[in-house]
Amino acid sequence: MPSRRSAVWRLAQALAVLLIASCASERPFIPPPPPIHANGQVLWRIIHDQCVPGQLARGDPAPCALVSPDGFVVLKDRDGATQYLVMPTAKITGIEDPSVLTPQAINYFSAAWGQRHYVDDRLGRPLDRTRVSVAVNSIYGRSQDQLHLHVDCLDASVGTALASVGAPTKGRWRPIRLKGHAYHALWIADDALIATNPFKLLAASIPGARRAMGAWTLALVGARGRGGAPGFYILADRVDPAARDWAEAEELQDHACRT
Repeated sequence: MPSRRSAVWRLAQALAVLLIASCASERPFIPPPPPIHANGQVLWRIIHDQCVPGQLARGDPAPCALVSPDGFVVLKDRDGATQYLVMPTAKITGIEDPSVLTPQAINYFSAAWGQRHYVDDRLGRPLDRTRVSVAVNSIYGRSQDQLHLHVDCLDASVGTALASVGAPTKGRWRPIRLKGHAYHALWIADDALIATNPFKLLAASIPGARRAMGAWTLALVGARGRGGAPGFYILADRVDPAARDWAEAEELQDHACRT
């Protein structure tokens, strides 16, 4: 029969193992060194040298489709049939730029969602909100150092996967596997993003995200809740080199817009 001393010792060992495991699980995420984007200023030069001066001098935003007085431009991406980019007129590098979290920050996701009609125009018919998405890639999953939000059709398989999540639950992130990567999904009932800025929501609601924003990617997907009420899914993923996940929410889009 084991002695009381040996039983206490085994209990102490077990507690020590649990404590070590707990400390390991709470170890802060350290992102890998960010890549150098050799030609990362192409989009900024288009905005700064062409679109904005053309709008101011001649009322012609070309090659942009729009220069908004609200501080952003809309540009047809060279890739894809219907893909557009929404970008600030200010120099903002990307999701990691501290300016996206300031109190006065423009809600670029709301601006991008408001320009989804350009996708409809290219397609030749209006898309249901559940087929439209807005995505911003992490610093590891992009080639340009100017914040740009991709506005395009949602990949049909992603829509099917989101439908399998079940009834939307407000305020609760839920894990979901999309394109082989581990995303978090959050339902919001703010149908026009009046009160919701996805950048700020990510920083405030996922532990550690604020300290490593550049390691994260975000997507906004139009959705419908109970009774058909309009809302959104916000999808977030963090870079994981071991899993070959470079945090590119653009992967959730269908640039051929096969609807």
